[in-house]
Amino acid sequence: MTVPPAGLVHDPDTAHEFTMQFTSTPRGARLARRLVSHRLHDWGHPYDSAANETMTLIAAELVANAVRHGHVPGRDFHLRLAASPARLRIDVTDTRTEKRPVRGTRPDSGGAESGRGLVLVEALAADWGVSPRSAAPGKTVWAVVGLP
Repeated sequence: MTVPPAGLVHDPDTAHEFTMQFTSTPRGARLARRLVSHRLHDWGHPYDSAANETMTLIAAELVANAVRHGHVPGRDFHLRLAASPARLRIDVTDTRTEKRPVRGTRPDSGGAESGRGLVLVEALAADWGVSPRSAAPGKTVWAVVGLP
């Protein structure tokens, strides 16, 4: 397991931060993805910019995994998006302790329709990893994207 980079919450260069709780449903995942794109646009990363498109894709993968693999009935997932001049960071927290994603795993070459999301995250993010949830059972999957 990789230790997450210094959290942007404590980074004095953090310019923006957004946190929200979402229902662990496909609708909640869709809303989370759209809000990530909207927030980034509001923070100066237009919808068609590489930063916005990259973080929106990463958000889509992480929140879909939280809904599909991290769902515990009656529990929501949390999303945190933070921006500094040098990087963007997303944290997606769910309440399931097991089913932790593993870095460096590759899907088999079979015709499976799923299982490639973290391969995309690994390809797009400067770094990503999994951390235990600090205040309750669960985990946080995070990703960082550098800005030019």
